[in-house]
Amino acid sequence: MSRFNKNTHQILYRKYGTIVKYFLMVFSIVIITIVLPKQPRFKYEFEKGMVWLHDDLVAPYNFSIRKTAAEIKQDRESIAKSILPVYRIDDKIFESQVSQYQADFEAKWLGAKLPEGDIKEKTFEFGFSVLKSLYDKGIIGLNQSYQKNQSDGSYLITLLKNNVRSEVSTATLLTPSSALSQASERIVSNKSVRTDILISVIKDRITPNVILDERFSEALEKQAVENVSVTRGMVQKGEVIVENGNVVNENVYQKLESLRQSYEENAKMRGDRKQVFLGQFLAVGLVITLLMVFLYLFRKDIFADNRKIALILLIIIAMLVFLSWAVKIKLPSVYYIPYAIVPIIIRILFDTRLALNIHLLVVLVAGFFVPNSFEFAFLQITAGMVAIYSIKNLVRREQFLISAMLILLNYFVSYLGISLIREGALSSVEWMKFLPFVFSVLLSLLAYPLIYLFERMFGITSDITLMELTNTNSNLLRELAFKAPGTFQHSLQVANLAEAAIYKIGGNALLVRAGALYHDIGKIENPQFFVENQIKGINPHDKLSYEDSAQIIIKHVENGIELARRNNLPEVIIDFIRTHHGNTRVDYFYQSFLKNFPEKFIDENIFRYPGPIPFSKETAVLMLADSVEAASRALKEPDAESINNLVERVIDYKLEQNQLNDSNITLKEIETIKLIFKTMLMGIYHVRIDYPE
Repeated sequence: MSRFNKNTHQILYRKYGTIVKYFLMVFSIVIITIVLPKQPRFKYEFEKGMVWLHDDLVAPYNFSIRKTAAEIKQDRESIAKSILPVYRIDDKIFESQVSQYQADFEAKWLGAKLPEGDIKEKTFEFGFSVLKSLYDKGIIGLNQSYQKNQSDGSYLITLLKNNVRSEVSTATLLTPSSALSQASERIVSNKSVRTDILISVIKDRITPNVILDERFSEALEKQAVENVSVTRGMVQKGEVIVENGNVVNENVYQKLESLRQSYEENAKMRGDRKQVFLGQFLAVGLVITLLMVFLYLFRKDIFADNRKIALILLIIIAMLVFLSWAVKIKLPSVYYIPYAIVPIIIRILFDTRLALNIHLLVVLVAGFFVPNSFEFAFLQITAGMVAIYSIKNLVRREQFLISAMLILLNYFVSYLGISLIREGALSSVEWMKFLPFVFSVLLSLLAYPLIYLFERMFGITSDITLMELTNTNSNLLRELAFKAPGTFQHSLQVANLAEAAIYKIGGNALLVRAGALYHDIGKIENPQFFVENQIKGINPHDKLSYEDSAQIIIKHVENGIELARRNNLPEVIIDFIRTHHGNTRVDYFYQSFLKNFPEKFIDENIFRYPGPIPFSKETAVLMLADSVEAASRALKEPDAESINNLVERVIDYKLEQNQLNDSNITLKEIETIKLIFKTMLMGIYHVRIDYPE
């Protein structure tokens, strides 16, 4: 039943796989096109300080020249400073203080046990007149936040009295201290009143009646700031904005920027969104098609796997959706977005060429929707190349940090170069605008957890996983070392041979090393039946028939596959277990059977591994390294000649048996492999090379 289901699945996959592939393409094109901004783009690219290389640009219509952000900020600050704070005269304060004055006066007079009569009345009336004159003039409580200095040290304010607004200087008003001083002078100068009583009463009744209206003041300031004009002059239709060959100076740059903004704002109203959608669909469609053509021509293994295609398209869609979101919310800088994360993920999950190809296509699409697209493309393409090159051979986790530092250095050099070209002076470089690049590089470190997520979702094995698998302290390799120590040592030597060979001819050295370490784990089941694990003089095969012995030896491949799957090893590692003997014969037991039973007929397949034969350079190199290393252990007196003959004989035998037909490996590469094996084996067995005298 399970075999029927498996066959049915394969038939359906072959039948509908192509349809799924095209569906993924069209779906990704539509999604990307939908999320991209829909306004038409200004067709000219320009930079401050650069030469205008286009034809003479004439204003197509009247438009206002927009101020720069610095100019607008300066104007708003100037307007804010010119708005005077608003103070109101609160009459209720005077009424309250007069009422309290009368009560305090009576209490003080009685407390001093002074006689009633004219002196009391004169003192009271004089104190009242002093108090009234102070409040009529106005007592102000200044608020430091709203003071506007004048040359004489006073401040201008707007005074509201009976709903009439007037501009006055604080020099014409009293402060609580100056009011008390003035009142004291008048009281002391009047000899017909009790000065001690009045001074003690009036000093407690002096409080500001000119009160700041903060809400009204803030509203006036806010309104004035908001009404600051964002333009400064007009460009008339037909006016030459810039001529071919002229340098784009500050004034010309602002005119061009104003024309661009005016064009894009007007385009939103007059543009046909359906036409824009069609244009984007064609552009994005071309990019995705080019990607698929690349995969078909150069990476047929990925092209044939819809899971991998889905993952690649998902990464592209996610980055472009993120970019579109940033443009729509008007992120202060598009350089906050970690574009380098795409080539890093693709490089780790796939390879260098594909990572560079996808990064170029993503940056080209993004260039349609970001300002200064040439500058953007230069910065991001160089950063992506550095990201890819810096992790060409990922063998340590800290390479991620090294890569991040190199990407940041690339951004710094690129940004500094562009700034110097544009500004012409180091002092004019705007260093604060470099901060988004730092943030972007920090975000690119998210590639590490994302790679883990994509591996689990799409069943892909990255170099990071391979690094973890090559750790000899893993549970499975420790079990192999404990139960089959000879096999473990053999696997280590095979790993060294295969890794050196694949590194030289080109291939995934990390994958080969991981495959070599696990290729013989099936021997854990019956380690004593394999010569490298046998104690001298004890061979369990002596008690078995040649057919049974061969089956036990052959079964280590099947046992290895089952053990690998129980331990959740990736399929790419299981491929090494499955193919490291191809479909060769167990010749020792086969030849022994023929020698001892020449009269008997025997099915040769009993002595033959089930296969398949190697189907990649990596699996082919492992087969050769495994056979050569195992055969070298039989050399009684290893020397240069015997090692040379052994390597030639073993590899030629594999070629004769057609074991390398599916591995896409060339004869030139095989000769290179032979040379590496000979050199390393001579080093292992400490063979001295005789030099001619």
